[in-house]
Amino acid sequence: MESVLYESVVSDLTARPIRMGSRNLDKPAARKMAKEQTSNGAKLERSCAERAKHHLSAEVRLISSKRQTSSKAFLNHDYALWRGDVEEFLINLPKTPLFDLVLTSPPYNLGKEYEDRVALKEYWAWQKRIIALIVPRLKPNGSLCWQVGNFVNKNEIFPLDIEFAPLFKRHHLRLRNRIIWRFGHGLHTQTRFSGRYEVVMWYTKSAKPDSPYTFNLDAVRIPAKYPGKRHYKGPNSGKLSGNPLGKNPEDVWDIPNVKSNHVEKTIHPCQFPVGLVERLILALTKSGDLVFDPFAGSASTGVGAAIHGRRFWGCEIVRRYAEVGRKRIQSAINGKADYRPHTKPVYDHTRSTLSHFPEEFLRPKQ
Repeated sequence: MESVLYESVVSDLTARPIRMGSRNLDKPAARKMAKEQTSNGAKLERSCAERAKHHLSAEVRLISSKRQTSSKAFLNHDYALWRGDVEEFLINLPKTPLFDLVLTSPPYNLGKEYEDRVALKEYWAWQKRIIALIVPRLKPNGSLCWQVGNFVNKNEIFPLDIEFAPLFKRHHLRLRNRIIWRFGHGLHTQTRFSGRYEVVMWYTKSAKPDSPYTFNLDAVRIPAKYPGKRHYKGPNSGKLSGNPLGKNPEDVWDIPNVKSNHVEKTIHPCQFPVGLVERLILALTKSGDLVFDPFAGSASTGVGAAIHGRRFWGCEIVRRYAEVGRKRIQSAINGKADYRPHTKPVYDHTRSTLSHFPEEFLRPKQ
């Protein structure tokens, strides 16, 4: 089926030059685009099959705290967003292990449009309460991924991963990776080096350091630099040394952040890229598992979960973000998600004419 779909798309795309913005795509470029579209289409077909296998719902529910007094209503839904306060939601959930993966990016207390900037002491007290409510509801050997950047005050930075680490340690969670998410765009600062990375802290709720937990490495392998490399000595001398599925993606991930021209861009000012959560969901959960995002925003985590046949619950206090999130998850359930997959290579900026050094820079200033 995938081969037939690919040939159909190729014949349609290569019948004439394709115009994108100010440039035409030749046949090789058209074939490449067709292959990408086919690959995404095949992934969405597989995700629909996964949902069917686990008898997952084909509808996402948006539940308002003003109309529903208890979050226990969530227990009957595979995909649901709570429009209201996350603390209220968690307090009203049964204090029993429910979540296979908690994956989120909390507000950084920077005074963005979706948060009120408060004293740092007050912010930490609030986050402590949220974490204390989440951990009992995380399944044994389940995973928690907390993605954070820096709190900035008068040009002094406070790396939030360093600040959060003691909070998780108190709950006896075990740090498995500190993943660097590197992106290429952001503010250009004048009094310090411009920030171009944030951190994902991946913890497991494990009784012992060597307790088993879900880690599906084969699901997230990336192309190896030298797939033809061979063992040069020992009993395997001359044999291929790599894995045909690719290599471990390591702990530094180059995934573009969501800016104005990104395919996933919504009204949310600080949006999670689906590619980032997608890799974590694939690696740390199994089909049918429950993923929870306490600060869902425009629900990128929910989109990644739905695409890959995982269940999803999320909380979002801002109504317009929650409504956007519901629509995005529903599109993913319907096989129509617009997203940039984690496997897509970062754009080579040298292909753009904007990367050429302008002659004006060589002229003496008047």
